[in-house]
Amino acid sequence: MGKAVTHYHRDPVTRIGLTLALLFIGVLSTPLTAQQVRIKDIANLEGVRDNMLTGYGIVVGLNGTGDKDQTRFTTQTLANALSKSGIKLDPTNIKVANVAMVLVQAELPPFARNGHRIDIQVSSLGDAKSLQGGTLLVTELKAVDNKTYALAQGAISVGGYSAGGNGSSVIQNHPTVGTIPNGAIVEREVPFDFLTLDRLHYIFYQEDFTTMDRAVAAVNEMFGSSFARPLNSRTMQVVIPPEFQGNNLVALVARIENLTLRPDQAAKIVINERTGTIIIGQKVVVESVAISHGDITIQIQTENLAVPGGGQVNAPPTVNQQNTDTQVLEEPGRVFVTKQSVTLGQIAETLNALKVSPRDIISILQAMKEAGAIHAELKLI
Repeated sequence: MGKAVTHYHRDPVTRIGLTLALLFIGVLSTPLTAQQVRIKDIANLEGVRDNMLTGYGIVVGLNGTGDKDQTRFTTQTLANALSKSGIKLDPTNIKVANVAMVLVQAELPPFARNGHRIDIQVSSLGDAKSLQGGTLLVTELKAVDNKTYALAQGAISVGGYSAGGNGSSVIQNHPTVGTIPNGAIVEREVPFDFLTLDRLHYIFYQEDFTTMDRAVAAVNEMFGSSFARPLNSRTMQVVIPPEFQGNNLVALVARIENLTLRPDQAAKIVINERTGTIIIGQKVVVESVAISHGDITIQIQTENLAVPGGGQVNAPPTVNQQNTDTQVLEEPGRVFVTKQSVTLGQIAETLNALKVSPRDIISILQAMKEAGAIHAELKLI
């Protein structure tokens, strides 16, 4: 005789996830004082930016872990590369077990000069098993204007490995993606004459009119005059004072980017339904609302019994009979009423005490938003 009892809860999220999710929320129950931050940490200077470079190259020297012969673009690219050296081959007759076609990517930093070295990332494009031990042949890296800005080559460093045989294999991390530190040399500079600018434009990462007003006020207070003005809620324009024009422009930028202010933020709730993570902004406040929550447990009990075989010819003396009993247990609904202007941090403490799972908290927050009890943006990611 045996018994099997299975409990099915409406929410499959583990209690560990509940603890982690409410940990973020619980911090918000304590009022925090907004910190002063530098302008350089919330905005960037227009024109001073990275530029993305890409190229398609060939990795050689692989130990049989390269693309298969059916990967036509690898064989064709290799044939084209050899033809430049005067070697004519039929692409269909090339074996590429030690060769792989790759995508090469790099970021060209601002003010990079000719001869400056930058890091590159190499990713397999075909069906290569690993790039470990490979060497990238000279590859042109181009920007969106289709001009070549850097040349890349070198030995690839892979942070993983792939090994095995006789039907067994082991793969660690991603052996088809690698890096080449300082693997590219800048051959063309991005045209940007910084010292001839007559005005600066700061682009803020988050658009907010209050933050913009405070930034403009901080810059004008430093100069003692109205050199800064907002173009919109994200862009601040600063007219360069005469004493900073020319060679003193770097000093001006250094002073502006180190000015501090208290950025404002909109009330927002960010929810990740896949992981059960909930992030609630400090300024989120709710109206008076009643919340009810319950839980359902389904209990399935299986019992195996030995019963007589029925006395028939050739029948066993006993047979096993399985009896199944299913019960649905629903916990009584729990209702609590929030006071007006209570914070969500305080609601989080109550939900934590009631052992509400993250998925149920998400449902409760969505329902509160639909009921008009939450005056904040609810964003799902």
